[in-house]
Parts: sequence; structure tokens; C-alpha cells
Amino acid sequence: MTPGIDGKTFEDFGPDSLVPVIASVVTGAYKPKPVRRVFIPKGKGKRRPLGIPTRDDRLVQEVARQLLERIYEPVFSKASHGFRPGKSCHTALEHVKAVWTGVKWLVDVDVAGFFENIDHDILLMLLRKRIDDEKFISLIRDMLKAGVMEGRVHTQTYSGTPQGGIVSPILANIYLHELDEFMAGRIAAFEKGATRASNPKYEKLSRQIFKLRRRLEDVQANDNADQVIGKALLAEIDTLSKQMRSMPSGDAMDAGFRRLRYCRYADDFLIGVIGSKDDARGVFADVRTFLSEALALTVSEQKSGIRKASDGATFLGYEARTYTGRQWTVRSQNGSQHFKRRPPSEVMQLNVPWDRVTAFAARKGYGDWSQLKARHRNHLLSCSDVEIVLAYNAELRGFASYYALARDVKFKLNRLEYLQRWSMFKTLASKHKSSVRIVAARMRQGLEYYAGYEAGGQPRSVKVWKMTDLTRDRIDPAKVDIQPWTQIYSESRTDWVDRKNAKQCEACGRSDLPCHVHHVRGMADVAHRNHATKKAIARARRTKVLCVPCHKAIHGGPKPEQRT
Repeated sequence: MTPGIDGKTFEDFGPDSLVPVIASVVTGAYKPKPVRRVFIPKGKGKRRPLGIPTRDDRLVQEVARQLLERIYEPVFSKASHGFRPGKSCHTALEHVKAVWTGVKWLVDVDVAGFFENIDHDILLMLLRKRIDDEKFISLIRDMLKAGVMEGRVHTQTYSGTPQGGIVSPILANIYLHELDEFMAGRIAAFEKGATRASNPKYEKLSRQIFKLRRRLEDVQANDNADQVIGKALLAEIDTLSKQMRSMPSGDAMDAGFRRLRYCRYADDFLIGVIGSKDDARGVFADVRTFLSEALALTVSEQKSGIRKASDGATFLGYEARTYTGRQWTVRSQNGSQHFKRRPPSEVMQLNVPWDRVTAFAARKGYGDWSQLKARHRNHLLSCSDVEIVLAYNAELRGFASYYALARDVKFKLNRLEYLQRWSMFKTLASKHKSSVRIVAARMRQGLEYYAGYEAGGQPRSVKVWKMTDLTRDRIDPAKVDIQPWTQIYSESRTDWVDRKNAKQCEACGRSDLPCHVHHVRGMADVAHRNHATKKAIARARRTKVLCVPCHKAIHGGPKPEQRT
């Protein structure tokens, strides 16, 4: 429903609107319009530019995207996880966690301004490798060259694809598919050896233990043997066994064994090296050269580098690093025996970075993280109790669900949950001019907290979400990359409970159609006020439940009672 530069949305779209679009595309007269540029916060004071195409351009882009997907999806690399059916950030992270055990070095490569610097000529050349329809190629070129409108200023685009365009993600994948193929060839040339050589020290200790056990068997077989000798042998075997268990069985620096790992999500990719640091330097140099010469992309020197795998690197918001844990206590199937088992060394683990948690708390305005002092949120005071709870639930649940793969997610987010919970209580207390203790006591039911409301004449409630409700099962890839839309609870000009109860149109009496909550008085007289004030005024005005046709008629045509 977001309009482009022509102001049109799909609200007034019908089948007849398709006819001129189809005709112009078929005849070649179709020309995409410039995208409307808006900026969204990116973090650290930076802003990310988004391009919003017009309604008709979105239709054409969606058709182009489906065609490109049918052509390229069968040939895309398994290492590519961004903007693809059935793949997501979590599938990329699960691959890293499952396959990258034993990695010694992490090569972190950051492409500077990828979407803004895609070379149009190179991209069109890559499309021509698989598409011989010049008419379709020309359509893609026109989309790339349409330009942007920022206010009243039109700017030509000579490189890049607009973030926000429907066709942009798959064009980016087509562009970086060349990197995927380059890395596949580099992996084939790099890898060496079927298995890692044995650790000489480990083998030596193993032989010593074997000989000592043979001697012990001989001693125990002799009835007249000295028991002191047997105890000494057992003690020596125990000492050597502890030494052997403290070291890897394989040679960690075996020059005859090398492996290369690679995973990409859009322009964010990570390379793992099982080999020497010189091997990692060589891989980094090769990738940087390929990006520069083949794809005309620049690597950010400040954000890129070679990290020791045990120190970790950031990938898709997680901290990925290798970890060697303590011995596991393993129970037999019948539960009667316990024994120690050493876990594999250098297992890849995913962790939640502390800076992501603190940044989230600051962005949401939960309070002072360092002193763990919560504060209320003024912009929610005009919302109902259930809307406030739903907004807080969606925020924490969405953040926790994204980091559900992390080993330490519940430990790292425990402090965040405490700050979020008390911020919610303080917001509700401020709304009702009450105390936090009274609000918490009113909401508490056993070990849980609930906000009550009435829908359809029946009492209902919403439970306050907490970290113990987080499930660590595999999350639907189609949903994990979608940011939680809390605005539906906290930013709407009508109350969520009122919308939930809107079942019958007060104008025509129909109850078989979706209904809206209409403001009887317009908001033009407060258009100059800030958003929070306008929302509070809107919620205080008299409303009327109307079905969608009646609501449209009031705003754009004859009154409902005048329609036939």
C-alpha cells in the first residue's frame, strides 16, 4: 500500500488496470518510472536508502522476478542462502554450525556499498549468458536506469540496484553467483588429503599405554606377583591416559590436509580455512582480486580481515567461533553406567554478541542497561493495555527467535528480558497513574502475567511472553528474516481491541465482509502536530465500524446510504 512517485496504490487496483500495462510491455512502449527514495535508520547514525517503485512497476518487476527465478534457481549454488525459496539467515547459520568444525581461520570479507555499486554492464553481460531474449534484457536495463526521485529532484542511476525493488534481490544473487562459482573452483583446487595425519605425541602415548597394559596383564596373571607393581602400573597408565586425553588425536597443523568452507547470504559471506594462516591470506587475496577485477566491487579494508577461529567473527548478526568444551558425561542406554567422553575439538558455535543485545535495548528505549534501571515509554501511553503487552511481546519474541540458534541465547537475553518486563510494567503504571507493584499484582496469575480484554462479548486475555516460551526448534525459513511488525499494535490510530471487535458494518449492516474502524471527524485540523500527538487525538475521537466498501465510499465517493 506504499505509493511510488505517482501516488497510486493497490487499493484502487482492479483487473482493468492490467490491460494497459500488459499492452505497453508487449509493444515495448513500457518505461519504468523513477523510484521514490526514502531513508531508514541503519545504526550508528547511518541511514539506508530504499527505492519504492510505482504500483505498475512493482507488477512488472514481480513478473520479471518469477521468470528469473525459474531460470536461475536450478543453477544457484547451495552455498547461497539469501532471498531464495526455502532458505534464510537460519539455514546459512545452521550450515556453518553443522559443517565448519575444525576450522582454524575465518576470512571475513565486507563488500563496500554492494547494492549501490553493482555494475550495470557486467550484470547485463551475466544475464546474456543464460537469456537470449534482448527484449527482456532491455526491460531489465530500463529498470536499472530508471533513476530515483528524492523530493522533487530526479537523479540518474549509473550503477547499483535500488534496495526495496522486487527484482533487486535476485539480480544481486545473479551478480554474486559468479563469486559462488569462483569459490567452488577455489575449493576444489585448495583441498588436499583424505584424512588428517595422526598426532605423533598422541600416537607415542597410545603405544606406551598399550605396552603398560600388556605388562599389567602379565603381572595379574601371575599368582605370586607383587601387588605394589600392579598398582604402580595402573597409576602410570592413568597418568598417561590423562595426558593423551588432553591433546588432539590428529595433527592440527598437518600440511597435507586442507579444507575450505564458504557460505553466503546476499553480500554477507564468510570463508573458513582448515590450514595455515598463509593459506588464509592467499584465499583472502584471491577473493579480493576477483571481486575487484571480475565484478568491479571494492572490499572494505576496515571491516574485512582474517580472524582466528577461536576468537570468532560476526556473521549475520551472530558471533561464530570454534569452541573446545569439557568432557561430556554420557549415560548408557539402561542408565546403569556413566563414562566420560571427550567432545570433538574446535566445534563451531554460534553466540549472541553483547553489543547486539545492548543496542536493541537502547533502540527500544527499555531503560539504562548498565544500571539495569527500566523506564516507561511515552509513545505507548495512548495505547490500550493489551496493545502495550502485544507490542512488548512482539519485540522480545522476534529478537529472541532470530537468535534461537545461539548456544547462549537464554543466558544473554535474561538481562534483556528483565529490563523489557519492568519497562512494560512501568508503561502500564504510568498509563493508569498507578504503581508498578499494583499493576504487576493485577496482571499476575500464578507464574504468568496476562492482559485482559473483551472480544465478541467474551473475556479473553493475552499472556506476557517470556524467554522460557522460546522454542529452539528449526524456525520456518520463510518467516525468520521478517522483522516483527509491532506498529500494528503501537502506531495505529485505532485501538487493536476495537479492530478485533469490528464485525458488523454500522452503515449497511453486513457482517460477511472485513471491517475497518472509521474516524467520524477527519484529522486535517491536526495535520501539523507530531505523530504521537496525532495518534492520541485520533484514538480519542468518535469512531464508527464500516465494512471496506463503505469505508472506501466515505473517503472517495458517495456516502454509503446513497450507494445502490
